Amino acid sequence: MPSPTPRRLLIVKTSSLGDVIHNLPIIADIRAHFPDMEIDWVVEEGFADIPKLHPAVNTVIPVAMRRWRKAVFSKLTWAEIAVSKYKIKAKSYDLVLDTQGLLKSAVIGRFARGAKHGQDKNSAREPLAACFYQHKHNVPQGEHAVVRNRQLAALALGYPVPIMPPDYGIQAAKAKLPTKFPAAYIVGLHGTSRASKLWPAQNWVALGQSLSEQKLALLLPWGNDAEHARAVAIAAGVPQVVVLPRLGLNALAVVISKAKAVVGVDTGLAHLAVALKVPTVAIYTDTDPSLTGLYPGLNSAAINLGGRSQMPTPATVIEALNKTNRV
Repeated sequence: MPSPTPRRLLIVKTSSLGDVIHNLPIIADIRAHFPDMEIDWVVEEGFADIPKLHPAVNTVIPVAMRRWRKAVFSKLTWAEIAVSKYKIKAKSYDLVLDTQGLLKSAVIGRFARGAKHGQDKNSAREPLAACFYQHKHNVPQGEHAVVRNRQLAALALGYPVPIMPPDYGIQAAKAKLPTKFPAAYIVGLHGTSRASKLWPAQNWVALGQSLSEQKLALLLPWGNDAEHARAVAIAAGVPQVVVLPRLGLNALAVVISKAKAVVGVDTGLAHLAVALKVPTVAIYTDTDPSLTGLYPGLNSAAINLGGRSQMPTPATVIEALNKTNRV
């Protein structure tokens, strides 16, 4: 007797921003084979706006693992954990799919009611996570994160691994830009989590000057005091630079979605630009883009430059922008 068609799926992919975006294509893959699938998603609170942008995600359940770790003995922390646990257990699922492959995500998935699926010990980023799954799948390492996520979902739900380019499936929320911007602009994502991933300020100045010659403004977002200081320093050397006010994720998505193109260092926002189908050039100086770099989807253009111990030049970035046919 054939197994009943699954109707409810819980995805566990909590962080980081780039990882959450790399997981989006599995939704279109799943719905292509199970068009009536009800899909919920557990995600870190700071990134909850991303799955909310996908029309096929039914319920987004936020957790705050990063914040809870900093106040593990707080009564408020344990009260919030109890609320999140209640929300995760509120429904019965046919499948609980942990695409994170970490011990923390496996523990979160354990709270849910349903058959647990994840990577086996030879595939997961933290092999111990595999002990929490009832169904373990081998997903070869060495592939890009988008490819691995799509492979895992296909194995868990029993459909062929997709060969078509990924469909991220999101659009920026309909909202007005937070302020008046130039008619034509490039977004420069200069901030990142580690100093070794930064592109020198003088390179951003050179890029901005080159764009200015083409009547293009460079818009610089920021998320903390150090990034704001860097943006101001870059702006001091370029005539057409706009230092943005501090924006939330949804507002940034709107700004990015209306750009002619995006240039960014190794940051999750560059992956968001790709998911929004904005031509994007990524600058890598300390990481390998072959595993977690930009991964273009349907009708999108993305170029990865550099790698470990490499420093792409402003001229190389301009050349890559020209290849996107948008500059």
